[in-house]
Amino acid sequence: MEYIYAALLLDAAGKEVNEENIKKVVKATGEEPDEAMAKSVVNALKGVNIKEVIKNAQTMQAAPAAQPAQQADKGAKKEEKADEKKSEEEAASGLASLFG
Repeated sequence: MEYIYAALLLDAAGKEVNEENIKKVVKATGEEPDEAMAKSVVNALKGVNIKEVIKNAQTMQAAPAAQPAQQADKGAKKEEKADEKKSEEEAASGLASLFG
């Protein structure tokens, strides 16, 4: 995970996200850098606009938060309709008992 954080830090600082820079950041934390992990992160991020990904991730989080509220509203409306239907049926059966 520290390699991802290193890449994010480098990008935020406007530095090039490359193996050497990632290893320097990891080493600055007191950890011994893993060359294969640094290379893997750099290859995975090749051609990726990190700022754009972060921006899109923030907007994607907001959208699902609204969805459960909408589903809860739909569920509540369905319950209300079911309760109304039950009340109508109970009233009808009560009237039917009056007429035997």
